[in-house]
Amino acid sequence: MKIQLEQVTKIYKKSKKSDHAVLKDISFSIDHGDFVVILGESGCGKTTLLNLLAGLELPTSGKIFVDGLEISGLHPSRSILFQQPTLIPWLTVKENVAYGCNLRGDTEHLDYRVNQFLEIMGIAGFADARPNQLSLGMAQRACLARALVGHPDILLLDEPFASLDTFTQAHIQEELVNLWLSEQFTAVFVTHDIDEAIRMGNKIILLAGEPANITDIFEITEKYPRDRNNPKLKETRIKILERFKNSYLAKRSLL
Repeated sequence: MKIQLEQVTKIYKKSKKSDHAVLKDISFSIDHGDFVVILGESGCGKTTLLNLLAGLELPTSGKIFVDGLEISGLHPSRSILFQQPTLIPWLTVKENVAYGCNLRGDTEHLDYRVNQFLEIMGIAGFADARPNQLSLGMAQRACLARALVGHPDILLLDEPFASLDTFTQAHIQEELVNLWLSEQFTAVFVTHDIDEAIRMGNKIILLAGEPANITDIFEITEKYPRDRNNPKLKETRIKILERFKNSYLAKRSLL
């Protein structure tokens, strides 16, 4: 599915006399099958942008289209994975993974699909476990399985691996990229980690400023899995750091 953002602005009311603009005049497009990373410092509006793409919130002005249709709310074709695991504590892992599909009546071959994704995520042996019996990494894998079991056209990810240890994080990142390559969904991934962005995305959109706007877009064509010592990737990292440094200095000059 193709996503198009046109002059999207988001403003929150702080009080009757004061507004807080988070995003201003955001415009870009995402092609079907892209893995786009929204990269920016903490608190710059990345999660707000993801919520707008999900339909959890609506823009103050501007429009967002998916295949030419304006987003006006949530839709099962768009699935979202949050920063922390959001499993229902009284359901088993298997019941959690199937929950969304059962809720909307998408039950054809559901048991097979759930078992398939539990296997892919490496948690098939914990299908009957409760969430409190899982490690943080296993719980996030269960959430990823739940997000993918309905075969969404668009997967939205809000810093889902930020709280995991380095080894678990690297393993699940690799699993996600492999799933994206095989399932061919469109992914929009939010992070403040430059290395994570370069490792996973084929397009990186830099978000900076107050209110936030797009400062640059990087296309990355290196094959997966990516070698962090690749000279081209090192060069991209240096360029991104330079852009953020310039944005930071510009923001400081306005204080």
